[in-house]
Amino acid sequence: MTEIEVKKAQESLQDRLAQVIELLQRQRIVEDLTHRQESPHHDLVENLVHRQNLVELQRKLDDLHPADVAYILEALPLEDRLTVWQLVRSDRDGDILLEVSDAVRETLIADMDDHELLAAAKEMDADELADLAPELPRDVVHELMETLDAQQRERVRSALSYDEEQIGALMDFEMVTIREDVSLEVVLRYLRRLKELPNHTDKLFVVDYDGILKGVLPIKRLLVNDPDKKVAEVMATDPVSFRPEEDGYDAAQAFERYDLVSAPVVDKSDRLIGRLTIDEMVDLIREESESEVLNMAGLREEEDIFASVWRSLRNRWAWLAINLITAFLASRVIGVFEGSIEKLVALAALMPIVAGIGGNSGNQTITMIVRAMALDQVSPGNTARLMRKELAVALINGLVWGGVIGAVAYWLYGSWSLGVVMTGAMTLNLLLAALMGVLIPMTLMRLGRDPAMGASVMITAVTDSGGFFIFLGLATVFLL
Repeated sequence: MTEIEVKKAQESLQDRLAQVIELLQRQRIVEDLTHRQESPHHDLVENLVHRQNLVELQRKLDDLHPADVAYILEALPLEDRLTVWQLVRSDRDGDILLEVSDAVRETLIADMDDHELLAAAKEMDADELADLAPELPRDVVHELMETLDAQQRERVRSALSYDEEQIGALMDFEMVTIREDVSLEVVLRYLRRLKELPNHTDKLFVVDYDGILKGVLPIKRLLVNDPDKKVAEVMATDPVSFRPEEDGYDAAQAFERYDLVSAPVVDKSDRLIGRLTIDEMVDLIREESESEVLNMAGLREEEDIFASVWRSLRNRWAWLAINLITAFLASRVIGVFEGSIEKLVALAALMPIVAGIGGNSGNQTITMIVRAMALDQVSPGNTARLMRKELAVALINGLVWGGVIGAVAYWLYGSWSLGVVMTGAMTLNLLLAALMGVLIPMTLMRLGRDPAMGASVMITAVTDSGGFFIFLGLATVFLL
């Protein structure tokens, strides 16, 4: 899909969202008017108008892809979201539940009774059921497992036995397997008998009679080679494969590195047990990036934008409390130099510049380090070199931009010594920001925490307090 096509699709989706919102508003306006008017046919008119709007709204929803319906649901306040959700056809509930965010899915599931949940879950594959099962009521999960055949039940239990970011929880069980001793013509006839191929099928998996993976047969090789050739002659014998206990994010990096669409998952005996597909990897990368953004801001979990006030407070209060403490510490640093500020008022105007630039520089360093960690580019062997490089960048930036702001301070206040102090404070604070920008994520990682968890809050606290102390301390020593 070209950039123009993507833009058109996005514009179309925005138009659909606007149409849904307009229908909901129209329905509320008409209901309000009919309530105000008193007539013998009041109830009949209200009922007809209500049904007409709902039918039009339902028709629009039926034309949309499940992912687009999920987008619309996430963009609506809770009351409107549930109104729209009730209009979705029951046979589409499962697909849409898998597309919405975790926070929104919780509100939708809470609005469904057990019968609706069972009906939605019965349309899902084993890997999809495993994704949804942790959020369903226990009695629903138990009843649902009873309705599955032995193979499906075992697949769901297998997927649930892994952490949500392990490959075993992400793999798909729908795949096409063939033998290596048959001809390509036999494979083609076999494929024609299938109703459809599993999504993202770019290769067939070659196994022996014990299910041991022998190789893969890319579809393009199947189509361009002589039909009389054996599978063993044209298959790839060294495919990229994964183990179910491996980390899903490592697999996502391999998909990006080797341009994979699908890949086999094998157990310790090399027996084929599933496959990974590109759609799962894209979802995992998106969720990982969103999680890092939230963690750097000090948010504990993904938040429904229309969540209740209390829920949003619970998600945000922890790091705000920490930020309040660090801000208080910064204010105490300023309080120590209160006498200096009274004697030279220019200090009050200049000190936020030192702290602000230090915070920005520290956040740049942390962003680069966290990204490098995510790509496994940081190791004990290159930590010292990385530290020296970041300190060198900070030193040069401090001298250059500190010199610029020092010249500005001299021009504004006519004091060359104030300009020198400004340059020195800027340089020292940028060096502190670089040092902490490397140490904070590395320390968090060694403690077993997410390197991005609250990193921006911590670096801002350090550079604010440190910047005030450095600038006001230098000013007190050399100016006063």
